[in-house]
Amino acid sequence: MASTENNIYKKIIFLMLVVLCLTPWISSPVALSLGFFTSFLIRNPYQEKSNKYIHLLLKIAIVGLGFGLHLDEALQAGKSGFGITVISIVAVLTLGWILGKLLKIPTPLSYLISTGTAICGGSAIAAVSPIVKPSPKDISVALAIVFTLNSVALFVFPAVGHWLELSQHDFGLWCAIGIHDTSSVVGAASKYGNEALKIAMTVKLARALWIIPLSIVTLFMFKNGSAKVKIPWFIGLFVLAILINTYFQAVQEISPIITDISKAGLHLTLFLIGTTLSVGNLKNIGIKPLVLAIALWIFISIGSLWVVTHYV
Repeated sequence: MASTENNIYKKIIFLMLVVLCLTPWISSPVALSLGFFTSFLIRNPYQEKSNKYIHLLLKIAIVGLGFGLHLDEALQAGKSGFGITVISIVAVLTLGWILGKLLKIPTPLSYLISTGTAICGGSAIAAVSPIVKPSPKDISVALAIVFTLNSVALFVFPAVGHWLELSQHDFGLWCAIGIHDTSSVVGAASKYGNEALKIAMTVKLARALWIIPLSIVTLFMFKNGSAKVKIPWFIGLFVLAILINTYFQAVQEISPIITDISKAGLHLTLFLIGTTLSVGNLKNIGIKPLVLAIALWIFISIGSLWVVTHYV
């Protein structure tokens, strides 16, 4: 009886925190922190359902944020980030392969970590996993590392950006290249400013499209012709939202409301992601994969910051 009552109290507290994350008082880092502390103190009583809907909520939020962009802004952002995106992907994958061999990490695991860092975190890991065929433990370790470093980035990047007095444009571009997962990119950029958010979203989603050619290359590398390439279709809906907002005056009048709702959805997504970061998951990571992931993250973070501040 006591256990049942305790579970009811946990559910009530959890649902209250969900509602709180949908209010304007909660920022992206706070939402993620609330999720982590919830996982640590009471655990998520709806963990299975949360895991099922995290990616769907993120995609819906991103498409909604597309209504805050105009086509000319998106094209300009995509153009400015194209070169650095290509260079960063090739550099990270190459360095990841070299360090993976030096650290003697199993190829599937090192490849998951490298692709997750090079392109878009959990989405890239999910896309190449059916091709690489890693063990379930390798997938969980790679995801745990990526989500942990993304969580750190959500706090570190805005602080460093303000310290270096980066412009909105430069910070948005740096976020899109230097942070793995889309949720943390959008979260960090939205905390920095609206222009940074527009740049970060456009460049990041253009970067995510590289999942398709990477998956095709992976098919040949791992000689798995039976696997299917996963295409991120929601990016097409994001582009459609931009076009609608650009050419339909009636939509432009309500687009601020849509973007505000989408930001609230993003905060809820980050809260749910935070509830997946348990101490047990972090203990299972292992030192060598963590060294590889941190080395790649430092490389892409510092390297992209240097390029953005000197050449863009």
